[in-house]
Amino acid sequence: MAEWSAGVDAFTHGADCDNGPGALDVRRAAMDLLARREHGSNELIHQLKKRFSSIPELIEEEVEKLKAEGLQSDSRLVEAFIRARVNRGQGPNKIKAELWAKGVDETIVAAALDEIDWFQLINEVASKRYGDTPPADIKERAKRGRFLLQRGFSFDHIRSLDHN
Repeated sequence: MAEWSAGVDAFTHGADCDNGPGALDVRRAAMDLLARREHGSNELIHQLKKRFSSIPELIEEEVEKLKAEGLQSDSRLVEAFIRARVNRGQGPNKIKAELWAKGVDETIVAAALDEIDWFQLINEVASKRYGDTPPADIKERAKRGRFLLQRGFSFDHIRSLDHN
């Protein structure tokens, strides 16, 4: 009976109880993180290494398994992240910087950003903030430009407002 109990214990804890955390523990922790929100693979590895610093090889192996099973996807993270930021009225430069900080592949980010009409979005953001009235003077125009730059829009996007 003791042998069976030890086997069940090892299975439920993901490793022999004496050896510390195992693959099952890493997988459960990763699944818990992914259940809350999408994570990039690098971000997920970083979070798991904080928790399981003694087994970095196992962490990377488990994250690769999650990718193969479709449970972790950088492209899904990028789509959800961009959708949320566009709904907040943020521009491509700010979004790109935030995703770069998360360690997401630039090609995935660039492809997803190309699908958005940034000129339409900047028009919506500017009209929501300032209405349809044009800037009264150059000082007001500069103030609006700084606001839109801070939101992550490029000079080309901001310049397009002057020609509408």
